[in-house]
Parts: sequence; C-alpha cells; structure tokens
Amino acid sequence: MKLISPAISRLARLRLWQIEQWVTNPVAAQREVLQELVTSAQYTEIGRQYGFNRLFTVRDFKRTVPVHEYDDLKPYIERMMTGEENLLWNTPIRWFAKSSGTTSERSKFIPVSDESLEENHFQGAKDVLTLYYGCNPESELLGGKGLVIGGSHQLSQATEDISFGDLSAVLLQNTPFWGHWIRTPELSIALLDEWEHKIEQLALTTIPENVTSISGVPTWTLVLMKRILEMTGKSCIAEVWPNLELYMHGGVSFVPYREQFRQLIGKDIHYLEMYNASEGFFAAQDSPHSDGMLLFTRHGIFYEFMPIEEYGKKFPATVGLNKVQLGKQYAPVISTTGGLWRYIIGDTIQFSSLAPYRIKVSGRLKHYINAFGEEVIVDNSDKAISIACEKTGATVNDYTAAPVYFSQHGNGAHEWILEFEKEPADLALFAYELDTALKNINSDYEAKRQKDIALRMPLVHAVKKGLFNNWLRSKGKLGGQHKVPRLSNDREILESILSFL
Repeated sequence: MKLISPAISRLARLRLWQIEQWVTNPVAAQREVLQELVTSAQYTEIGRQYGFNRLFTVRDFKRTVPVHEYDDLKPYIERMMTGEENLLWNTPIRWFAKSSGTTSERSKFIPVSDESLEENHFQGAKDVLTLYYGCNPESELLGGKGLVIGGSHQLSQATEDISFGDLSAVLLQNTPFWGHWIRTPELSIALLDEWEHKIEQLALTTIPENVTSISGVPTWTLVLMKRILEMTGKSCIAEVWPNLELYMHGGVSFVPYREQFRQLIGKDIHYLEMYNASEGFFAAQDSPHSDGMLLFTRHGIFYEFMPIEEYGKKFPATVGLNKVQLGKQYAPVISTTGGLWRYIIGDTIQFSSLAPYRIKVSGRLKHYINAFGEEVIVDNSDKAISIACEKTGATVNDYTAAPVYFSQHGNGAHEWILEFEKEPADLALFAYELDTALKNINSDYEAKRQKDIALRMPLVHAVKKGLFNNWLRSKGKLGGQHKVPRLSNDREILESILSFL
C-alpha cells in the first residue's frame, strides 16, 4: 500500500490540469454537457416528444422542455422499472436509487445509468481525491484504507435484470475493482442492513485496519466510533487509527456534530463536505478551508437555478451560472445522464463564490427535519399526526417539531410541541402512535429509528390552547400569513416557544 500513494499523487496532478479547465471555463463546460445530453437522448421517447434534435441553444432547451418534479417523471420511471428502454435515456437503465422525501410517495426511484455511474458518481469521487491531494501533496491517505459507512444496503429486484436500493448499495455493487483495494469493510459487511449487527461487524473488522479516512453521515459515524472506543477501551479514535487524516461528510449539516467529532477523534484532522445525492454528485469542497463546495460542471449534469420565489409557478423562471448572485436562495434544476430532465431536486442552495462557483446547501424547498438523514417533511408529519389522533381520540390544533442532537447523554430524537383541542388520555400512547405512523410513512425515518441506534422515541410536550397564537403575538406576527413552522431543522423556534412557556 505504501507504493500506492506516490502513484496516486502523480495521477492526481495530471487530473488537476483537466479539472482546472472546467473550473476556469464553467459556462462553456455546461454548454458542452447540455449538447451531449440532448444529442444522446434525441431518439428517446421524451427526446422525440420535445424535439431534442432541433434544440441547439440553452434558450431553445428552456423554452421547449418544462420543469419537472418527481410525479411528472414517475410514469416514465415506472415503465423503465419493468424493462422498457429509450424512454428518458438512450442506454439501458439497470439500477434505481431508492430515496424517500416526495410528498405523495413513501419512496422515489431515481434512474442510475452506466453513464451516470462512470461520468458522475465515480468521477466525482475521484475528483474529490484529486483535489485533496492537490492541497495535501504529502498525504498518505491512500497508504491506508477508507472506511465507508453507508445507509441501509439491501438491494431488491424490480425484474430479473433491474435492481433498486439505497444509492450506497448501487455504488458499492458497481465499484471498480481498484475501489475495493482502498476501502473497508468488505462488501458482505457493507451490504448488511440490520444496523445493530452491522455496527458490531464494522467495529470488529475495521479496528485492526490502518484507517486513514472515513466517509459517511455523521449520525452513524458517531455510533460506530463510540462502539469502537467501548470495545477497545481506548480514550480516543486517534489511539485506534493513528493515521486517520480525513473525514468526508454530507447529507445533513455538520455544524452540530463538529465538536463531538473533535473530542472523539482526539486530534486535528481534515473535514470535507460533499454534495452527493441519489440524483447525482453535485459538488465537494475543493479545499478543507474553502467556504462552500466547488460545483462540478463537467460531470454529466446541466444545471439551472430557480429563485425560490418561482417555486410553484406553472412556468418557473431559471437562470444559468452566468446570472447567479451571491447569497441568493436557489433551487437547483438539473438535467442528467440518468434521464432526469429539468428536474427539481428539492434542495435549496446559495452561492458562496462565483470565481470559482462554490455553493452551500441551505435547506429544502419545504419545511423538513433532516438532522440525521431521516428527511421528514411536513406531509409526513401531518399524516402521522392525523393517524395518532385517530388512534387515541385526540384532536391537534397545531404543532411544531425540531431535532434533539446527539450528545454525551444520549442519541438523537425529535422533540414535539403539540397544542391539543382535545388531549389524549395517554400522552405516551400518542407519542408511540405518532412514532409508529412516521415509521410506516417514511422509510428513512424508520431506518434511523431501528433499535434506537440513531433516533430514540420522540419527546412530546402538550401545551394549553392558545399558546401558539400567544407566542406569535409576542413576536408581532399574529394574523395574516404568519404561522409557526410545523418542522424546523434547527432548534431556534422550538427553544423560543419552550422558553415562552
């Protein structure tokens, strides 16, 4: 393994030259990407419908092809999952990344083509390493193993030739041979989906390894590190893996976790944020100290940016890279080698830099809680509240909820403040029914609640009628369109209401 690092470092320097081309000419790179996408898909069903063979400019493309959400493309995707080809993309789609978060479905299925694997997900991962080596040429990162902690990796079959599962599972099943040399654990453990057993196996098999990097969502990474310290009796992770130098994270805000990581690891390491979703690998920090993530403009994805005030309009306006503004809230609209055309992914971003283009994920288009990767949206919570009321005979006037972050004293949770018109006879039973309903509605929440490993039972407070209006009145916001957000991804509003009590 010692020989790998210098060789990789040399390759990284060669790739850096290519990266510099699209970093310094991003608008031109994006025009090339769009032309390649439209040319490739011109004879597909959607390509014929919108006359892709006649679209020669970005303006033509935007004027002709409508903006889509998941439900708009769902009929095509359902047909693709039965084996139909040439619908949204011109090559066979054998993999679908399963992701929850739509307002009308328990799960959505994102097509993953061979091109999106090679040109986007895997190229993005290689470019992250390239950029890291560019900043740290003496790094021994690939002198050891990269510990990969994904989500639930269970794969299912749609047909004999078509599979679906978490993006993590899709990527692991398609990882190039060289990828298995530099990562741990072995595939059989990475694909386990029973998390209590999986954490044990991850700890047992990786403790003896020379782990130099870790990648995964903070929630599960904390659980694993705490278990490793219990098993080894060590005081910090640096005593277990002295060569650990990098943690790569994404999916949820790292801010609430940074101090816990610092204490558990016990030494200073580099932290890199990545923006890698089922729909694509969009961006990553090009330096551990950069403000925001470098937008990947030559990786099979054409970007448009919709000002969030346009969301919900029949014909929302979008802008290209040459017209974005610093600090303004945008919803990315993407067209991809997976067959997503002018697709709203649902996130909101802000540009922190225009030269080069760097972005920060600022939230979701709708209120949500995603502190642990659970992606609970208001539609989920509204339905769960309704079911809990039906089960317990209660009536809820209003509610708000926010995360309780991991601490030294316990795992995460959701904390709820509920204003009842008719209180349940047993508040604990109401909390149980609420939790059960959320698990049935949202598969990501269900995974995080499994055996209380990441999320424990929700904390529920019942308050007197009129409290929410009184709180709004105290803020000078009573009446009109003002209301308490049902879900928040931080504790600011919830703490304010609790202190008002």
